Amino acid sequence: MRLVKAHVVNYRSVEDSDEFVIEPDVTCLVGKNESGKTATLKAICRLNPVEPSAVFDEEIDFPATQTGRRRQWDAKELVPVITATFELNDDEFDRVARKFGVDVLRSRQFTVTRGYRDTSIHWGFDFDEQKMLWLLYEQLDPTVKQTMGTAAINSVEDLTEALRALEEPSSKATNLLAQLEEWGSEGWRLLHYLIAPRLPKFVYFDDYDSMPGKTSIPDLIQRRNDGTLTRGEQALVSLLRIAGSDLEDFLVKDNHERLIRRQENANASISREVFKYWRQSTDLGVKLEVLQPETGATGALNQGPILQIRVFNNRHGVSVPFDERSRGFVWFFSFLAYFTDLEHSAEQQLILLLDEPGLSLHGRAQEDLLRLIDERLAPKHQVLYTTHSPFMVSADHVHRLRTVVDHEEIGTKVSAEVFKADEDTTFPLYAAMGIGMTQSLFIGEHTLLLEGASDLIYLDVLSDALTELGRTGLDPRWVKTPIGGSGKLSTFVTLLGANKVDVAVLVDSSTQDVGAVKRLRDNDQLAKRGLVEISEFTQTSDADIEDLFDPAFYLDLVNRAYAKNLGGMPIATTDLNTKDPRVVRQIENHFRSRDIAGGKFSHLKPATTLLREQSVLVPALDPATLTRAENLFVRLNGLLPS
Repeated sequence: MRLVKAHVVNYRSVEDSDEFVIEPDVTCLVGKNESGKTATLKAICRLNPVEPSAVFDEEIDFPATQTGRRRQWDAKELVPVITATFELNDDEFDRVARKFGVDVLRSRQFTVTRGYRDTSIHWGFDFDEQKMLWLLYEQLDPTVKQTMGTAAINSVEDLTEALRALEEPSSKATNLLAQLEEWGSEGWRLLHYLIAPRLPKFVYFDDYDSMPGKTSIPDLIQRRNDGTLTRGEQALVSLLRIAGSDLEDFLVKDNHERLIRRQENANASISREVFKYWRQSTDLGVKLEVLQPETGATGALNQGPILQIRVFNNRHGVSVPFDERSRGFVWFFSFLAYFTDLEHSAEQQLILLLDEPGLSLHGRAQEDLLRLIDERLAPKHQVLYTTHSPFMVSADHVHRLRTVVDHEEIGTKVSAEVFKADEDTTFPLYAAMGIGMTQSLFIGEHTLLLEGASDLIYLDVLSDALTELGRTGLDPRWVKTPIGGSGKLSTFVTLLGANKVDVAVLVDSSTQDVGAVKRLRDNDQLAKRGLVEISEFTQTSDADIEDLFDPAFYLDLVNRAYAKNLGGMPIATTDLNTKDPRVVRQIENHFRSRDIAGGKFSHLKPATTLLREQSVLVPALDPATLTRAENLFVRLNGLLPS
C-alpha cells in the first residue's frame, strides 16, 4: 500500500496543515527556517513509527496558542493529530476480496488517525457491511441459519452475539465464531485484521543523526536495553548488526580480532554502496578499533572497552575519528548503515522521512543525495524530505513540491500550489529553476562565450546573411552565451570547464581579461585554440566585433539608432578620430565630447537597429565584411568535433 494524503492538526506550529497529496515516489516539503517542516514530518512519523519511543506528548506538542481548545475533548477521547490516507495495491485489495467478497470495499483508500489521549490507531474504511455480513452468514449450516434467523442481525457484531447464543452450535458455527472473535467481532475490525499488518512503518532521520566517533560498549549496551539510544548510536548498532555482531561480542577479550574482521567486511559493504552515490571523494574508508579508556577519561568513556570508528583517507595516508570527518560524509554513511539494516530486517514497507538531508553537503554532493533518493530509495520506498536548499529541489519534478508556510494568524499550511507561496518560501525553487534554465538554455555541450548581447546579434545576422548566399555561417551546435562584460570571462571559463563543457571565447583584442583567459588556456582549462580574438580577422592590433563591419556601415547603424538624440545632425566620418583603430571607441569619445545621449554610448542600440531593419541593411553589407565574418565562422567551426 502507499500513502496518498496527509493532514496534520494540533501539533506544535501546525494548527491545521490542510490535507495535502503525497506522491507515489518522492515528495519534497520546501520552506524557510521555522516554517513547520520538521513538525510536519514528526507528526507523520508518529502515526506508525519504526521506533516505538516516537509518541505524541500533549503537554509539549499541543500548540501553545490553542491551549484552551484542549478542554473540548474528554480525558480519554482521541485528540487527532495526524490523519493519513492510504491506498491498497492490487494484491492487498484482492486479499480482501477473496476473504469478504469483491464488492465489500467501496474504495481502495482508507484513513488512519492518531493523536493524544486515546493513543490507539483509529481506522476508517469505506465498506459495505451488509455484503460482508451476507458472505459470513452464507458459511453457516442451513439449520443454524434457521435457528438464528436474520431479523435482528444487522452487523458483524450482531452475528457474533447470535453465534455465542447458540445452545448447540455446529462445527461451522463454532469455527466462524472463533474466527470473528479473533478478528475483533466488528466489521471494520475484520478489515483491520487483514490490512493492519501491511501498514507501512515510518522512519524519521535528520541531519544530526550521525554515528559517534567513539563510544563505551558497556554504556551503549545499557542504554540500548533502556531504549535511550540516539539515532546516531542506533546507526552504529545497525552497522554492527550488518556485520553479524552484537555489542556483547566486544566484551569477550579474545574475540576482538574476529569481530574487527567481520566489521571491516560490513564497512566495505556499506562503503561500496556509499560510493555509488558519493562522488566527492572515493579515497575514503571506514575502520574500526577497540581501545581501552584513556587516562583521566570522564563520563561514559571511562568504561571499557571503547569502540572507535575512524575514517581513513587512502590518498593522504591518515585517519581521523569518524565524527571529526566532514559532516556530509558522516551523515551519508550513517544514514545508509541505519537504513540498510532496517530495510533488511523490516517486515513491513517503509516510508522514509528525511529532515533537511544533506544540510551540511556541498551543492554537488546534494545532487548525489538526490540521485540516491531517486535511484536507491524511491523505487522501493516512498520518500518525504524537507529542504530549503535549491540543490535539493529538482526543477524537472515540480509536481513533487509542497510548500510549507507558517502564517501569522493560522499557523503552518502545506500546499501543492507552489507559486502561491511567499517569495522566501519559493526561493529555492526559483533558484533551482534558474540553475536549470542556465544549463539548458544558455549552456550546451559546445559553449561560445561572448562579452555581451550585441555580439550575439551581430553573429546571428552575419551568419544568416552568409548562409543565404550559400557560404559558411556559424555552426548551430554552438550555444552562444553573452556573459555581461569582459571582466567575467575568466570566471565563466573556469566554471564551465569544471563542468566538462567545451568552451570557446570570442573577445575584443583589448579586453583586460584576455590575459587571465590565456592563462586558463595554458592550464588546459580552455582548448588550445579556444581563445578567439577579433583582431585575427580585422588585421589590426586592436579591434572588437563592430570592426568586422565597414566603418561607414557601422556609423550608419549608429545614426539610425540615435536619430532622436542627434536632432537631424547625423555623425559624419570627419567628426571622428579615425586614427583610433576601434570604431566604437571613436564614437564613444565623440558622444562624450558632444554630450550626446548624456555622453553615454550603448553598444546594444546599433545592434538592435541592425536586427530590426536587417531586410534593408543586410543587402548593403560589403564583400569585405562578409569575408571577415566568414573567416571568423570557419575558425570557430574548426573547434568543433567533425
